[in-house]
Amino acid sequence: MKRASTLLSLLLLFSLHASAQTPKTAEDYNNRGLERQARGDLDGAIEDFTVAISRTGQPQHLAAFYFNRGNARTQKNDWDGAVADYTKAIEMAPSDPDGYYNRGVVWMNKGDYDHAIADFSKALDIAPRSPLAYNFRGNARRAKGDVDGALADYTKAIEQSPRYFEAFYNRGAARQAKNDFDGAIEDYSRAIALAPQFSDAFVNRGLAKQSKKDLEGAIADFSAALTLKPDDAGTYFARATARQEAKHFRSALADYSKVIELDPTNAQAFANRAVIEMLQGNKAQAQRDFEQAFKIDRGLKAQYKQFIEGYRSRPDHE
Repeated sequence: MKRASTLLSLLLLFSLHASAQTPKTAEDYNNRGLERQARGDLDGAIEDFTVAISRTGQPQHLAAFYFNRGNARTQKNDWDGAVADYTKAIEMAPSDPDGYYNRGVVWMNKGDYDHAIADFSKALDIAPRSPLAYNFRGNARRAKGDVDGALADYTKAIEQSPRYFEAFYNRGAARQAKNDFDGAIEDYSRAIALAPQFSDAFVNRGLAKQSKKDLEGAIADFSAALTLKPDDAGTYFARATARQEAKHFRSALADYSKVIELDPTNAQAFANRAVIEMLQGNKAQAQRDFEQAFKIDRGLKAQYKQFIEGYRSRPDHE
């Protein structure tokens, strides 16, 4: 999680004199808390920040200590505790945007998008040139269904930080949600150019291409993503659907089989593999796969009933 300039400068000042000796002052406990946090000892860090808080009455120091404890609690996924700590940090340092920003991120994790938007907006009121805050507010707005507001925020983030590949990726997702597949592909391509190891951008660009019926382009993108994350069942499934749509049935079957190997609970993969097997005349295997699909997800049975009955009634499949 981001640490902002105002509080961070204070924390760095404290850490210059960190000591392995038993802490004595609030600053000593804060320093040891930071060291413990860096080592992954979050419970120890929280304990030290708590002692630091109890040993000072200076608002500037309290703001830093609450902020640090909020960060440690965020790392433990203690969302309520983190909100409480960032709120105290804000009370002590209301003109520092970072408490609002970090609390906004926690609100996002809690699924409270209205509070998240309010906090990111407050952070931007204080520090208008914050691409991170624009990007995260865009995420919150998109989660609420305000895609146009999200697009505006992602664009602001990109204007302020033209190499911010996550903002390009997120704007691509927003454009994709509005069926602007060309715009989405353009943004995903920018994200990939800036971060060639970003597999999610390849996957989403592949999905956008598939929506435009550029099946070979989609397959190429899914394949590129799999070179980066070779055990991602979702990407194998996406490539399988593109290959199935392109009538590359043998390779589609291989992909569905890989999905099932990685995720044996994927009912749709069993059902889709069964469709191809039935089309190829392998009725016994198709029946086994359909049965397994319907066992995992009963709702699929009605979805495929017409296909199965129609195919079995064909004269060449008596």
